[in-house]
Amino acid sequence: MIRSVKLEDAEGMVPLMVALGYPSSKNQIKKRLQSIVSQRYYQTYVYEANDELLGMIGMTFSEAYHTDEPHVRVIAFVVLEKEQGKGIGKMLMEKAGEWAVTNGAKTIMLNSGNRSERKKAHEIYHSFGFEGRATGFYKRL
Repeated sequence: MIRSVKLEDAEGMVPLMVALGYPSSKNQIKKRLQSIVSQRYYQTYVYEANDELLGMIGMTFSEAYHTDEPHVRVIAFVVLEKEQGKGIGKMLMEKAGEWAVTNGAKTIMLNSGNRSERKKAHEIYHSFGFEGRATGFYKRL
């Protein structure tokens, strides 16, 4: 079942953050969720089965300076490895698309590392209809 995330999901999200490559404690996730779930332009969906979170997608809605068309940026997207290949990621991405359209977005975008181990993820994004068109730059402050 896909549903909006709740603060009580913090513990269940620990394995998802590990799978995403960002190990986090229950308390860290709960603190982040407290901020995120209260903000109108953020949405997080989880896929739950048998009281276990198997996947999640977190995103934010944004206006743009360069176009009249707002967009949604996927910030976090993961399905537990043991559950991959079952369509969970596709369902989560479709739910994200519904949320984006409902909010007036014309585009969904996401960043993904360009490391070789991300090749499989890139193939999946292509199968969802995404195009690889940008290079990201980051600077720690």
